Amino acid sequence: MPAGPETLPDKTYVPQLRWFICGLLFFASTINYIDRQVLGLLKPVLEKDLGWNEADYGWIVSAFQIAYGLMMPIAGRVIDRLGVKVGYTLSVVVWSVAAMAHAMAANAFQFSAARFALGIGESANFPAAIKAVAHWFPKRERALATGIFNSGTNIGALVAPWMVPILAEHYGWRSAFVVTGSLGFLWIILWQIFFNEPERHKLLGPGELNLIRSDNEPNTASVPYSQVLGSRVAWAFIVGKFFTDPIWWFYLFWLPGFLASTYKLDLSHLGLPIIVVYFATTFGSVFGGWLSSTMIRRGYTVNRARKTAMLTCALAVTSAMFVGQAGGNLWLAVALISIAAASHQGWSANLFTLPSDMLPKNAVGSVVGLGGMFGALSGAMVAPAIGYWLDYSNKSYGPLFIVAGSMYLVALGIIHLIVPKIERTA
Repeated sequence: MPAGPETLPDKTYVPQLRWFICGLLFFASTINYIDRQVLGLLKPVLEKDLGWNEADYGWIVSAFQIAYGLMMPIAGRVIDRLGVKVGYTLSVVVWSVAAMAHAMAANAFQFSAARFALGIGESANFPAAIKAVAHWFPKRERALATGIFNSGTNIGALVAPWMVPILAEHYGWRSAFVVTGSLGFLWIILWQIFFNEPERHKLLGPGELNLIRSDNEPNTASVPYSQVLGSRVAWAFIVGKFFTDPIWWFYLFWLPGFLASTYKLDLSHLGLPIIVVYFATTFGSVFGGWLSSTMIRRGYTVNRARKTAMLTCALAVTSAMFVGQAGGNLWLAVALISIAAASHQGWSANLFTLPSDMLPKNAVGSVVGLGGMFGALSGAMVAPAIGYWLDYSNKSYGPLFIVAGSMYLVALGIIHLIVPKIERTA
């Protein structure tokens, strides 16, 4: 009988291995958002070189979100059936190739095709990462682990504004897509070497395995979609994603254009304000997870901890409503957007834990995929509308920020009505 973790010598164990696994998820999310943000950073350059208007850009963004949304539930099911190791690898291969393919695009239609392929690949990132957290962490640590890996999206959004202008200015904008797209293949090597399920991981000690399994959650068969769609928590998660995901897409894809048009910043000067925004979101993501996890450790119920953290973030997001009042003060606008974007990430860290808080682990990928679909399709509807509004209003961003600041309180109210108490249902 092959040796399991219990029979290996102590010297082979890696202490706190679950946090190393979290680091791999963090690295994947970082690369994911580097690839995702390149287009937005190059938007002012590409508009001039290729003659786009705001509506054209809105449809290019929408192509990504349509593919991302339609594939999310499929990606979630694939992850549930193939497992995290294989499914995640396939995802990163697809999105890395698609990211590099942007370098061959020469018009809006070709960019839309490349964005559509990128959306297909990236759709599995969050279902895979959330499922990995559910397998590698006890419930009381999941929000923190989710906040940490989710903060990789912010680091990616930090690295991209520094990397992309350097590449574009020295080697042309096509090089930015090639170099950033190739990073995924480095991650695949590390993932294949170091990841496995806890019970089969040769470097995991029995004490840490017992901690991971301390919630005594059974491994169940894949949950059919009929059961998923009948779950109140699934619809609560869907509502949260539908109302708030388009706000994050708005920051990611339209913030460079807002700064360029409102404050006349060129590519070489866009980096610092965007870096400040996403530097703040890194803290917001970890803080949101830390807040609810700390409350649970201190004896608060999961319901009270999660909803308190989400309410705190929803209130802080309202800072976005005042961006239109910043006038010509660039750094006041950046500060208000930073608070709102950071609070979105804190909100997301807790929203993402709802499926694993209430449902069997083998349903988590499917629920996250389904919620991601609704969030992305909501964003796909909003993106062209933003483009048409900006063309019509001569780039009036103020009303867009008012909407961005109000949606989280609406979403939380509906979530509370659907799920008055967060507790395991199966």
